[in-house]
Order: sequence, then structure tokens, then C-alpha cells
Amino acid sequence: MREEFYKIKRLPPYVFEQVNKVKAKLRNEGADIIDFGMGNPDLPVPQHIIDKLCENANKPRTNRYSVSRGILGLRKAIAGYYDRRFGVELDPETEVVATMGSKEGFANLAQAICAPGDVVIAPNPSYPIHAFGFIMAGGVIRHVEAHSPEQYLSGIARACRHSVPPPIAMILCYPGNPTAQVVDLDFYKEAVSIAKKHDLIIISDMAYSEIYFDENKPTPSILQIEGAKDCTVEITTLSKTYSMAGFRVGFALGNSRILNALGRVKSYLDYGAYTPVQVAATAALNGPQECVAEMRSIYKSRRDVLIDSFANAGWKIDKPEASMFAWTAIPEKYRHMGSVEFAKMLLEECSIAVAPGAGFGEYGDEHVRIALVENEQRIRQAARSVKKLFV
Repeated sequence: MREEFYKIKRLPPYVFEQVNKVKAKLRNEGADIIDFGMGNPDLPVPQHIIDKLCENANKPRTNRYSVSRGILGLRKAIAGYYDRRFGVELDPETEVVATMGSKEGFANLAQAICAPGDVVIAPNPSYPIHAFGFIMAGGVIRHVEAHSPEQYLSGIARACRHSVPPPIAMILCYPGNPTAQVVDLDFYKEAVSIAKKHDLIIISDMAYSEIYFDENKPTPSILQIEGAKDCTVEITTLSKTYSMAGFRVGFALGNSRILNALGRVKSYLDYGAYTPVQVAATAALNGPQECVAEMRSIYKSRRDVLIDSFANAGWKIDKPEASMFAWTAIPEKYRHMGSVEFAKMLLEECSIAVAPGAGFGEYGDEHVRIALVENEQRIRQAARSVKKLFV
């Protein structure tokens, strides 16, 4: 038997695993790790969603196979949400596919549209599935440096001119993971223009759409742009908005032809999420939304505590306008170490876990990502440890 399978050879060693091993070792030794590493929501799922889940789990017929594209009630609920939130009309029959989390949706969408050797433009740094979903599908990634949205857009135009064969798709992710960048409708208008000029599919990742901190500037959707549905699929999730990460409920929305291809792939691979989970997700979208505003307020408060307390400790962190992350440069004193070794040092010296920027691409190696998944007391505790290290 060959030493390694073809697709596995295309996947590099998991960068985060190096830090995770150190974290596991320290925890086994009794260390209290303040864990900012993974964007795993710590807030409770709103009670009315849990109640709906339990109610339907007790109905025998809901324990049967579900529907790979998602039950119609759920697809209608997300279409209603997009209408209320963005003023975007979607046909739940043809322009909505429910997925088992945004990650599954992204990976299966890549399988649906990508042929071996197809070139896809991806931001760097960016969430790993943006690149590796297509790599596992046989595609080739054209990385474009993306330390700002403007830099990324200009890089897309350049990549289209110089890639052979021409790219088939480009990936957007705003609010950004890991960068926490935000964009406005003018950005999306330019992105759609570039896509139509170069015959590109746009895949827009909107996982953090509801975690924005200026109530007067809610994050927009690219589907608000006239003509965007001609070439765009947007992927979103309930994982962060309602702290439903373990429920695995996401959506792909937009161009009906692309979504039909995704639906066909999914029909061979799954029967959709557990029906009571889909009914609970419907209740989340159709029910009271005060819980979303409360979630946003908690993350904003944590963000402010992080910025202030770490600044007092000697580590200046740029204030994110959205997402549940802060993306920050490694302090100059330690920048030569690179993000993986710096993250290991924070674990060993301060009992603090962060995500090394190298895990999000080569252009992220001078940064780390800090997730707002610890309470304010723990954030201040982390800042005190950092201060001792920096003195």
C-alpha cells in the first residue's frame, strides 16, 4: 500500500495541532488555561430554541431521515430573515439550501463547482476551509494577500490577469475570519463588477454577520447588490448568532444554478441535519431576536475589556468593528519568533491560548487571533499574566 493517499498529501500539517498539543499537556498537568484559541461560543443557546428542540425530539416521526436540502419551513425562515435583515428576496425552493454548518456547505459547494486543476482566488490570511475545501476538490488556490479589503480587491484583478487557466471563483469573507475586517456595499459592488468582468463565481462567507459593534452600521450582504445573484452564493450559519455551533445548521443562498449543483451533491452524501435541530433553527430565525442583541452586547463588552486591559499590560490590540475575534500583530519584541512559537510561549509562560496566524496562511504569521470566548474576569486575568511577561 502507498505511504500516503493523494488527497491527504495535498493537506499540509495542521498548524494549530502544535499549539493544541502544548495546551493538552499543560491541562493534564493541572494548568488553568485561559483559552482564546478556538471561536467556540461559550454563551448559552436561547431557551426557546432548546425547548423547540426537545419538543420535537419527543415526536417519533421526526427521528426519521430528513431532507438533504433542508425542510421547507427552515428554508422559508432563512428567506424571511434575509428579507427582514437585508431587503433581499430569496425563493426558498430554488435559492436556499440548508447545510450542516457553513463548513460542510463550503466543502460540498467546492465539490459541486470545481474540476481538477480549476483555479480559485482565496484571501490570505483566511479561514482554512476557504482554501482547503477547494484543494480537497482537486482545485488550485491562487492566494491573494488580504491585510485590507482594498488590498484584496486589487489583488483579485491582478490574479485574473495573470492566472493560467483563468480563475473560476473568488472567495469573500466579511466580517473577516481571522482578520475581523468589515466592508460596505461599495466594496461588494466593485467585487460583483470584477466577477462579471472575469466570469467568476463569488462565494461569500457571512458566518459573523450579526456580530457587529456599531448599531448604526450593521454588516451588509453582497446579495443586496443588484445583479449579485447572477454569480454569487452566500454561506452563513446559526453557530455564532444563536450560539448553536454544535447544532450544525448553516445555509447557502443565492444563485439557483449553483445551488442546484450543491443540492445534487448533497443528495448523494446526506439526508440533512436531524429534523428537530432544523425545527429548532426555524424557531431561532422566526422567534424573538432580543437574544441576538444581547449576544452582540456581551461580545462588545468583552472586546472593550480586552483592548483596554491588554493595552495597560503593554500589548496594543486594534479594536475590531465586528466578529468574535481580535486579529493583532505580535508585539515587536517577539515578532521574530513567528506566530506558532509565540503562541506556545503564551501557553507556557502565561497559561493563555491564542490561534497562531500561520494557521490562516503565510501572510498571517506575524499575527495571532484572539477569540472573545472567555468572560471579562478571565480576560482581565489574562492581561495580568501578559503584563508580567512583558515587564
